[in-house]
Amino acid sequence: MRPASLRASLLSWSAALVLGAGVLGSAGCRPPTQEGPDPAVVATVNGESLSRADFEQELGRELATTEGPEPTPEEVEPFKRALVDTLVKRMLLLQAAKQNNIAVTPEEVDRGVLRLSGDYPAGNFNEVLAQGQLSMAELRAREASRLTIEKLFTHHVYSRVAVTEEELRAYYAAHEADFQEPEEVHAAQMVVKGLDEARRLQVQLKAGKKFSDLARRYSLSADAKVGGDLGFFPRGQMPPAFDEVVFKLGVGQVSDVVSTEYGYHLFKVLERRAARKRELVEVRSKVEARLLETKRAQAQEAFEKDLREKAQVVVNEATLQTIRGRPAPQAAK
Repeated sequence: MRPASLRASLLSWSAALVLGAGVLGSAGCRPPTQEGPDPAVVATVNGESLSRADFEQELGRELATTEGPEPTPEEVEPFKRALVDTLVKRMLLLQAAKQNNIAVTPEEVDRGVLRLSGDYPAGNFNEVLAQGQLSMAELRAREASRLTIEKLFTHHVYSRVAVTEEELRAYYAAHEADFQEPEEVHAAQMVVKGLDEARRLQVQLKAGKKFSDLARRYSLSADAKVGGDLGFFPRGQMPPAFDEVVFKLGVGQVSDVVSTEYGYHLFKVLERRAARKRELVEVRSKVEARLLETKRAQAQEAFEKDLREKAQVVVNEATLQTIRGRPAPQAAK
Protein backbone atom coordinates (compact mmCIF):
# COMPACT_ATOMS: atom_id res chain seq x y z
CA MET A 1 0.00 0.00 0.00
CA ARG A 2 1.36 3.37 -1.01
CA PRO A 3 0.85 6.58 1.03
CA ALA A 4 -1.00 8.32 -1.78
CA SER A 5 -3.66 5.65 -1.76
CA LEU A 6 -4.22 5.39 2.00
CA ARG A 7 -7.32 7.57 2.23
CA ALA A 8 -9.04 5.83 -0.69
CA SER A 9 -8.06 2.41 0.67
CA LEU A 10 -9.40 3.14 4.13
CA LEU A 11 -12.61 4.57 2.77
CA SER A 12 -13.16 1.61 0.47
CA TRP A 13 -12.67 -1.04 3.15
CA SER A 14 -16.36 -0.90 3.91
CA ALA A 15 -17.15 -2.26 0.47
CA ALA A 16 -13.97 -4.21 -0.19
CA LEU A 17 -13.70 -5.95 3.19
CA VAL A 18 -16.33 -5.97 5.93
CA LEU A 19 -18.51 -3.63 7.87
CA GLY A 20 -16.85 -5.09 10.93
CA ALA A 21 -17.68 -4.70 14.57
CA GLY A 22 -19.79 -1.64 13.90
CA VAL A 23 -22.39 -3.76 12.11
CA LEU A 24 -22.15 -7.02 13.96
CA GLY A 25 -21.56 -5.49 17.36
CA SER A 26 -23.46 -2.25 17.79
CA ALA A 27 -26.42 -3.34 15.66
CA GLY A 28 -26.73 -6.76 17.26
CA CYS A 29 -29.69 -9.09 17.00
CA ARG A 30 -33.13 -7.52 17.05
CA PRO A 31 -36.26 -9.52 17.85
CA PRO A 32 -38.66 -9.83 14.92
CA THR A 33 -41.57 -7.45 14.90
CA GLN A 34 -45.14 -8.29 14.15
CA GLU A 35 -45.86 -5.03 12.33
CA GLY A 36 -43.52 -5.39 9.32
CA PRO A 37 -39.86 -4.55 8.75
CA ASP A 38 -38.09 -2.28 11.20
CA PRO A 39 -37.42 1.04 9.40
CA ALA A 40 -34.13 1.32 11.31
CA VAL A 41 -32.85 -1.89 9.69
CA VAL A 42 -31.61 -2.24 6.11
CA ALA A 43 -31.26 -6.02 6.14
CA THR A 44 -31.19 -9.05 8.40
CA VAL A 45 -28.77 -11.93 7.85
CA ASN A 46 -29.67 -15.09 9.75
CA GLY A 47 -31.26 -12.90 12.41
CA GLU A 48 -28.44 -10.37 12.67
CA SER A 49 -29.27 -6.83 11.69
CA LEU A 50 -27.58 -4.36 9.42
CA SER A 51 -28.78 -1.06 10.81
CA ARG A 52 -29.70 1.92 8.68
CA ALA A 53 -27.35 4.14 10.67
CA ASP A 54 -24.35 1.88 10.07
CA PHE A 55 -25.26 1.37 6.42
CA GLU A 56 -25.59 5.11 5.80
CA GLN A 57 -22.25 5.74 7.46
CA GLU A 58 -20.57 3.17 5.22
CA LEU A 59 -22.34 4.47 2.13
CA GLY A 60 -21.24 8.00 2.94
CA ARG A 61 -17.63 6.85 3.15
CA GLU A 62 -17.95 5.11 -0.20
CA LEU A 63 -19.44 8.15 -1.87
CA ALA A 64 -16.72 10.35 -0.38
CA THR A 65 -14.20 8.55 -2.60
CA THR A 66 -16.00 9.60 -5.78
CA GLU A 67 -15.06 12.77 -7.61
CA GLY A 68 -17.31 15.49 -8.95
CA PRO A 69 -20.58 16.94 -7.64
CA GLU A 70 -22.75 15.18 -5.12
CA PRO A 71 -24.43 12.22 -6.85
CA THR A 72 -28.15 12.19 -7.51
CA PRO A 73 -30.42 9.54 -5.93
CA GLU A 74 -30.34 7.67 -9.24
CA GLU A 75 -26.55 7.70 -9.26
CA VAL A 76 -26.44 6.54 -5.63
CA GLU A 77 -28.64 3.51 -6.35
CA PRO A 78 -25.91 1.19 -7.75
CA PHE A 79 -23.63 2.10 -4.82
CA LYS A 80 -26.38 1.09 -2.40
CA ARG A 81 -27.04 -2.23 -4.11
CA ALA A 82 -23.36 -3.13 -4.31
CA LEU A 83 -22.82 -2.18 -0.67
CA VAL A 84 -25.77 -4.28 0.53
CA ASP A 85 -24.45 -7.31 -1.36
CA THR A 86 -20.95 -6.82 -0.02
CA LEU A 87 -21.97 -6.32 3.58
CA VAL A 88 -24.36 -9.26 3.53
CA LYS A 89 -21.62 -11.48 2.16
CA ARG A 90 -19.14 -10.31 4.76
CA MET A 91 -21.63 -10.79 7.58
CA LEU A 92 -22.19 -14.36 6.37
CA LEU A 93 -18.45 -15.00 6.34
CA LEU A 94 -18.02 -13.69 9.86
CA GLN A 95 -20.91 -15.86 11.01
CA ALA A 96 -19.28 -18.87 9.38
CA ALA A 97 -16.01 -18.05 11.10
CA LYS A 98 -17.77 -17.89 14.46
CA GLN A 99 -19.46 -21.24 13.83
CA ASN A 100 -16.04 -22.74 13.12
CA ASN A 101 -14.49 -21.19 16.24
CA ILE A 102 -12.18 -19.00 14.20
CA ALA A 103 -10.93 -15.85 15.87
CA VAL A 104 -7.90 -13.61 15.92
CA THR A 105 -5.86 -12.47 18.88
CA PRO A 106 -5.24 -8.86 19.88
CA GLU A 107 -1.58 -9.44 19.01
CA GLU A 108 -2.51 -10.43 15.46
CA VAL A 109 -4.60 -7.29 15.12
CA ASP A 110 -1.72 -5.21 16.49
CA ARG A 111 0.61 -6.62 13.85
CA GLY A 112 -1.93 -5.96 11.11
CA VAL A 113 -2.43 -2.35 12.13
CA LEU A 114 1.33 -1.90 12.50
CA ARG A 115 1.85 -3.11 8.93
CA LEU A 116 -0.67 -0.56 7.71
CA SER A 117 0.75 2.34 9.68
CA GLY A 118 4.35 1.41 8.90
CA ASP A 119 4.02 2.66 5.33
CA TYR A 120 3.42 6.23 6.44
CA PRO A 121 5.47 8.90 8.20
CA ALA A 122 4.74 9.50 11.86
CA GLY A 123 1.59 11.55 12.30
CA ASN A 124 0.29 11.06 8.77
CA PHE A 125 -1.52 7.83 9.58
CA ASN A 126 -3.78 9.39 12.19
CA GLU A 127 -4.38 12.33 9.90
CA VAL A 128 -5.61 10.11 7.09
CA LEU A 129 -7.73 8.07 9.49
CA ALA A 130 -9.44 11.32 10.42
CA GLN A 131 -9.97 12.16 6.76
CA GLY A 132 -11.63 8.78 6.31
CA GLN A 133 -13.78 9.37 9.39
CA LEU A 134 -12.29 6.31 11.10
CA SER A 135 -11.17 6.04 14.68
CA MET A 136 -8.36 3.74 15.69
CA ALA A 137 -10.91 1.50 17.39
CA GLU A 138 -12.88 1.23 14.13
CA LEU A 139 -9.71 0.48 12.21
CA ARG A 140 -8.80 -2.29 14.65
CA ALA A 141 -12.30 -3.75 14.31
CA ARG A 142 -12.00 -3.76 10.53
CA GLU A 143 -8.57 -5.37 10.65
CA ALA A 144 -9.84 -8.01 13.07
CA SER A 145 -12.69 -8.82 10.69
CA ARG A 146 -10.39 -8.97 7.69
CA LEU A 147 -7.96 -11.31 9.45
CA THR A 148 -10.82 -13.49 10.69
CA ILE A 149 -12.17 -13.96 7.17
CA GLU A 150 -8.66 -14.60 5.90
CA LYS A 151 -8.29 -17.38 8.47
CA LEU A 152 -11.65 -18.83 7.49
CA PHE A 153 -10.61 -19.11 3.86
CA THR A 154 -7.18 -20.48 4.74
CA HIS A 155 -8.42 -23.24 7.03
CA HIS A 156 -11.80 -24.15 5.52
CA VAL A 157 -11.52 -23.33 1.82
CA TYR A 158 -7.96 -23.16 0.52
CA SER A 159 -6.81 -26.16 2.56
CA ARG A 160 -9.14 -28.34 0.49
CA VAL A 161 -7.64 -27.24 -2.81
CA ALA A 162 -4.78 -29.13 -4.45
CA VAL A 163 -3.20 -29.37 -7.88
CA THR A 164 -2.65 -32.78 -9.46
CA GLU A 165 0.19 -33.82 -11.72
CA GLU A 166 -2.28 -34.27 -14.57
CA GLU A 167 -3.51 -30.69 -14.13
CA LEU A 168 0.06 -29.39 -14.13
CA ARG A 169 0.90 -31.17 -17.36
CA ALA A 170 -2.37 -30.18 -19.04
CA TYR A 171 -1.85 -26.51 -18.18
CA TYR A 172 1.74 -26.61 -19.40
CA ALA A 173 0.69 -28.16 -22.70
CA ALA A 174 -2.16 -25.68 -23.19
CA HIS A 175 0.00 -22.60 -22.51
CA GLU A 176 3.16 -23.33 -24.44
CA ALA A 177 3.52 -19.74 -25.59
CA ASP A 178 3.83 -18.59 -21.96
CA PHE A 179 7.00 -20.61 -21.53
CA GLN A 180 8.82 -19.64 -24.70
CA GLU A 181 12.04 -17.70 -24.15
CA PRO A 182 13.19 -15.46 -27.01
CA GLU A 183 16.72 -15.19 -28.29
CA GLU A 184 18.89 -13.18 -25.90
CA VAL A 185 22.34 -11.68 -25.94
CA HIS A 186 24.67 -10.83 -23.10
CA ALA A 187 26.42 -7.62 -24.10
CA ALA A 188 28.57 -4.84 -22.72
CA GLN A 189 28.91 -1.23 -23.84
CA MET A 190 30.93 1.89 -23.36
CA VAL A 191 29.59 5.37 -24.10
CA VAL A 192 31.58 8.56 -24.67
CA LYS A 193 30.66 12.07 -25.79
CA GLY A 194 32.73 12.45 -28.95
CA LEU A 195 33.40 10.43 -32.07
CA ASP A 196 37.15 11.00 -31.85
CA GLU A 197 37.25 9.59 -28.33
CA ALA A 198 35.26 6.56 -29.45
CA ARG A 199 37.75 6.00 -32.30
CA ARG A 200 40.67 6.18 -29.85
CA LEU A 201 39.00 3.51 -27.71
CA GLN A 202 38.64 1.32 -30.79
CA VAL A 203 42.38 1.57 -31.37
CA GLN A 204 43.11 0.57 -27.76
CA LEU A 205 40.80 -2.43 -28.06
CA LYS A 206 42.60 -3.58 -31.19
CA ALA A 207 45.86 -3.17 -29.32
CA GLY A 208 44.69 -5.71 -26.74
CA LYS A 209 43.12 -3.57 -24.02
CA LYS A 210 40.25 -5.20 -22.14
CA PHE A 211 36.78 -3.90 -23.01
CA SER A 212 35.68 -3.97 -19.35
CA ASP A 213 38.73 -2.02 -18.19
CA LEU A 214 38.21 0.72 -20.77
CA ALA A 215 34.49 0.89 -19.96
CA ARG A 216 35.21 1.35 -16.26
CA ARG A 217 37.68 4.13 -17.01
CA TYR A 218 36.05 6.06 -19.82
CA SER A 219 32.35 5.16 -20.18
CA LEU A 220 29.77 7.74 -19.14
CA SER A 221 27.02 5.16 -18.66
CA ALA A 222 25.85 4.05 -15.21
CA ASP A 223 26.95 0.50 -16.03
CA ALA A 224 30.58 1.64 -16.30
CA LYS A 225 31.19 0.50 -12.72
CA VAL A 226 30.53 -3.10 -13.82
CA GLY A 227 32.63 -2.84 -16.97
CA GLY A 228 29.69 -1.79 -19.13
CA ASP A 229 27.91 -5.11 -18.56
CA LEU A 230 24.27 -4.89 -19.75
CA GLY A 231 23.39 -8.46 -18.80
CA PHE A 232 21.18 -10.68 -20.95
CA PHE A 233 18.32 -9.04 -22.85
CA PRO A 234 15.92 -9.97 -25.68
CA ARG A 235 14.97 -7.86 -28.66
CA GLY A 236 12.83 -4.89 -27.76
CA GLN A 237 14.13 -4.37 -24.22
CA MET A 238 16.90 -1.97 -25.20
CA PRO A 239 16.72 1.01 -27.60
CA PRO A 240 16.29 -0.09 -31.24
CA ALA A 241 19.80 1.08 -32.15
CA PHE A 242 21.23 -1.38 -29.60
CA ASP A 243 19.26 -4.33 -31.01
CA GLU A 244 20.18 -3.42 -34.56
CA VAL A 245 23.86 -3.89 -33.68
CA VAL A 246 24.25 -6.51 -30.96
CA PHE A 247 21.99 -9.16 -32.46
CA LYS A 248 24.19 -9.18 -35.57
CA LEU A 249 27.46 -9.64 -33.69
CA GLY A 250 29.09 -12.95 -32.87
CA VAL A 251 30.26 -13.85 -29.39
CA GLY A 252 33.42 -11.90 -28.61
CA GLN A 253 32.94 -9.41 -31.42
CA VAL A 254 33.07 -5.63 -30.88
CA SER A 255 30.89 -3.30 -32.90
CA ASP A 256 31.90 -0.27 -34.91
CA VAL A 257 31.06 3.10 -33.34
CA VAL A 258 27.30 3.56 -32.95
CA SER A 259 25.81 7.03 -32.60
CA THR A 260 22.64 7.51 -30.51
CA GLU A 261 21.06 10.33 -28.55
CA TYR A 262 23.10 9.17 -25.55
CA GLY A 263 26.50 9.55 -27.25
CA TYR A 264 28.90 7.30 -29.13
CA HIS A 265 28.83 3.62 -28.24
CA LEU A 266 30.98 0.55 -28.64
CA PHE A 267 29.29 -2.81 -27.96
CA LYS A 268 30.72 -6.24 -27.28
CA VAL A 269 28.70 -9.45 -27.25
CA LEU A 270 29.76 -11.73 -24.40
CA GLU A 271 27.25 -14.59 -24.75
CA ARG A 272 24.18 -15.61 -26.73
CA ARG A 273 21.14 -17.68 -25.86
CA ALA A 274 19.01 -19.23 -28.57
CA ALA A 275 15.23 -19.08 -28.34
CA ARG A 276 13.84 -22.09 -26.49
CA LYS A 277 10.90 -23.48 -24.61
CA ARG A 278 11.38 -23.82 -20.86
CA GLU A 279 10.83 -27.36 -19.61
CA LEU A 280 8.08 -28.21 -17.15
CA VAL A 281 10.62 -28.94 -14.41
CA GLU A 282 11.83 -25.34 -14.71
CA VAL A 283 8.39 -23.76 -14.44
CA ARG A 284 6.60 -26.29 -12.23
CA SER A 285 6.34 -23.97 -9.22
CA LYS A 286 5.08 -21.13 -11.43
CA VAL A 287 2.43 -23.33 -13.06
CA GLU A 288 1.34 -24.71 -9.71
CA ALA A 289 1.00 -21.21 -8.28
CA ARG A 290 -1.18 -20.14 -11.21
CA LEU A 291 -3.42 -23.17 -10.88
CA LEU A 292 -3.71 -22.81 -7.11
CA GLU A 293 -4.68 -19.17 -7.46
CA THR A 294 -7.43 -20.04 -9.94
CA LYS A 295 -8.72 -23.02 -7.96
CA ARG A 296 -8.73 -21.10 -4.69
CA ALA A 297 -10.71 -18.28 -6.28
CA GLN A 298 -13.22 -20.80 -7.61
CA ALA A 299 -13.44 -22.55 -4.25
CA GLN A 300 -13.94 -19.25 -2.47
CA GLU A 301 -16.70 -18.24 -4.87
CA ALA A 302 -18.43 -21.60 -4.40
CA PHE A 303 -18.11 -21.34 -0.61
CA GLU A 304 -19.65 -17.86 -0.56
CA LYS A 305 -22.43 -18.92 -2.92
CA ASP A 306 -23.28 -21.88 -0.68
CA LEU A 307 -23.42 -19.64 2.39
CA ARG A 308 -25.80 -17.26 0.62
CA GLU A 309 -28.07 -20.02 -0.65
CA LYS A 310 -28.45 -21.49 2.83
CA ALA A 311 -28.87 -18.14 4.58
CA GLN A 312 -31.99 -16.30 5.58
CA VAL A 313 -31.41 -12.83 4.15
CA VAL A 314 -34.12 -10.19 4.15
CA VAL A 315 -33.49 -6.78 2.60
CA ASN A 316 -35.80 -4.01 3.77
CA GLU A 317 -36.52 -2.40 0.41
CA ALA A 318 -38.71 0.30 1.92
CA THR A 319 -35.90 1.55 4.13
CA LEU A 320 -33.28 1.14 1.41
CA GLN A 321 -35.30 3.30 -0.99
CA THR A 322 -35.41 6.18 1.49
CA ILE A 323 -31.60 6.33 1.77
CA ARG A 324 -30.22 9.08 -0.47
CA GLY A 325 -26.55 8.89 0.30
CA ARG A 326 -26.25 11.12 3.35
CA PRO A 327 -26.47 9.69 6.85
CA ALA A 328 -29.71 10.58 8.58
CA PRO A 329 -29.32 13.07 11.46
CA GLN A 330 -28.68 11.23 14.71
CA ALA A 331 -30.86 12.01 17.68
CA ALA A 332 -29.08 13.63 20.58
CA LYS A 333 -28.21 11.25 23.36
